[in-house]
Amino acid sequence: MDLPPKLKAITLTHVRYRRGDHLGHFLAWISLVPVFISLGGFVSHFLFRRELQGIFFGVGLVISQFINEFIKTTVEQARPETCTMLEACDSHGWPSSHSQFMFFFATYFSLMGCKGIGFWFGLRSRWVLNLLHWSLAVVTMYSRVYLGYHTVVQVFAGALLGVVVGGSWFWVVNSVLFPYFPVIEESVLGRWLCVKDTSHIPDVLKFEYDNARAARKKNLEGVKSD
Repeated sequence: MDLPPKLKAITLTHVRYRRGDHLGHFLAWISLVPVFISLGGFVSHFLFRRELQGIFFGVGLVISQFINEFIKTTVEQARPETCTMLEACDSHGWPSSHSQFMFFFATYFSLMGCKGIGFWFGLRSRWVLNLLHWSLAVVTMYSRVYLGYHTVVQVFAGALLGVVVGGSWFWVVNSVLFPYFPVIEESVLGRWLCVKDTSHIPDVLKFEYDNARAARKKNLEGVKSD
């Protein structure tokens, strides 16, 4: 009887931790933050916001992951010995993609804050947001070592690469691509997808709030006049 071929799992949400380890349980959820950001954050952002800054932010994260995968398959550095228990030995460990993702995200987000782009809660609150995403980046990096998926060197390599790629992509978007944002907005595809750029508006939340109220009042006045 022929044995079935060895199976390979999709590890997108497959994170193992020691039974009864409450810290490990918490860190397992933390290590899924990149998934939540990708699927929940950027997908919902495109569906409901259509902001060019956010779209190119997401594109940069995809590019960063391709770079990570290229380096991993080129270097082919093994994961730590705990990979056997975690059933993760069939993938490479250097650099850590989770660390790279989170540090790219934190770097790009902080640079957006420095330029006052997309802060719907006001610039005075940006330090709170910076503290949140940098904390998540560091804890995610720690979780990958604690859970046994990566070595310390692998997560620091991912973090460094994330910072470099994140900073470089921010420069590309806001120095090279930014002048073309109006062209993208006015293109046939841009108008069809309703993409827009509000990075020139200091407080987007207040701007949209005021315009929504004004439109509602105008609509009510039109109804009453009829």
